[in-house]
Amino acid sequence: MSTITITKLYSLLSNKLGRESAENLTTYIEEKIKDEVGDKTKILATKADLAETKSEVIKWMFIFWIGPIAATFGFILLFLNK
Repeated sequence: MSTITITKLYSLLSNKLGRESAENLTTYIEEKIKDEVGDKTKILATKADLAETKSEVIKWMFIFWIGPIAATFGFILLFLNK
């Protein structure tokens, strides 16, 4: 797929539509692209976000496994004492 720059688009459009219309259209397209890129970067996760999420998952894994391990240890002690 071929890419086209804004200046190339402006020169192509100015021949067909006129300078003012081409400038308005290319300005609109530039602003629309900037808005789209800005929206996409807001939802991207950074390395800090991923590290924080990873540490939270590890913390909750340990908290979750303490209960079953304690129960298993209790049953083993119960059977060993009989």
